[in-house]
Amino acid sequence: MTLNAHDALIQLMIVAASSDSTMTEKELLRIQALVGRLPVFEGFDRDRLTEVANACADKLNGPGGLDLLMDDAIAALPKKLQDTAYAVAVEVTAVDLHLEQEELRFLELLRDKLDLDRLTTAAIEVAARARHRRMPG
Repeated sequence: MTLNAHDALIQLMIVAASSDSTMTEKELLRIQALVGRLPVFEGFDRDRLTEVANACADKLNGPGGLDLLMDDAIAALPKKLQDTAYAVAVEVTAVDLHLEQEELRFLELLRDKLDLDRLTTAAIEVAARARHRRMPG
């Protein structure tokens, strides 16, 4: 089955969230919130979220694993959505304001596979950190 852009974005978020071997409740809720709120997901049937997540797990556990999943997802995205793909992946990993080494490595791999300049990716990362900050104290 050919991947569509919605599924590709969701699969990249799921991999970002689970790249440290666990998907926290905060990360899952963030994925659901992004799918429900962002204009890029207009027209996506939210009832399919579990189906997309299961397809993601199957692909990760199959031949080619992470590299194949990322290549297929990126190939399914129009070029103008590559920054969106990076932004939603960063958004999911930044939700707890602490990135594990595996999450950082996944974001680095994704950055390398996407056709984005370093200034764009840095701006996306800084904006995500700023959105998730809490008041001190």
